Amino acid sequence: MKSSHSGAIVGYARTSTTDQEAGLAAQIAELKAAGCSRVFSEQVSSVDARRAQLEAALDWVREGDSFVVAKPDRLARSVSDLLRIVDILKRRKVGLRILSMGVDTNSPTGVLILQVLGAVAEFERTIMLERQRHGIAKAKADGKYRGRAPTAMSKSDEVKRLRNTGKKISEIVDACGISRASVYRILEA
Repeated sequence: MKSSHSGAIVGYARTSTTDQEAGLAAQIAELKAAGCSRVFSEQVSSVDARRAQLEAALDWVREGDSFVVAKPDRLARSVSDLLRIVDILKRRKVGLRILSMGVDTNSPTGVLILQVLGAVAEFERTIMLERQRHGIAKAKADGKYRGRAPTAMSKSDEVKRLRNTGKKISEIVDACGISRASVYRILEA
């Protein structure tokens, strides 16, 4: 039995939680311009968290569909992760298009290009992280690095004040823009 969405062009957009909404909106617009009739999107770090919408998109696609992303780093954590996703799509007989690279895995050349470019991207990221670590170490040695200021703890007085006025935890979360766990941590301290 043929799927009701067979032959669909399905997009996936992702920004990390630190990225702005505009980045996600731009990806979605680019995917729609590429003909995507359905776009799965999320704001989550590819390194630290489960990508529920990616999983949903991979589950949704069927034989004959095309899976489209704006850039490879929006899809995969590493070359091995990229190849794992490509394998899932290949087994389902779904093509992968990466707009920024003009790559389409429906051809052997597209698969080769994707593997080579994925390896280069992972190499660049490793070099960037190494430079970042060296920069932080130097800044620490020079006494100039203090790390990120704890966001939630800076709102301790406000959290306690709101709680003393009888506000519910959910109201404090909304008012202060911090997580429930942070509110409880502050109140228990």
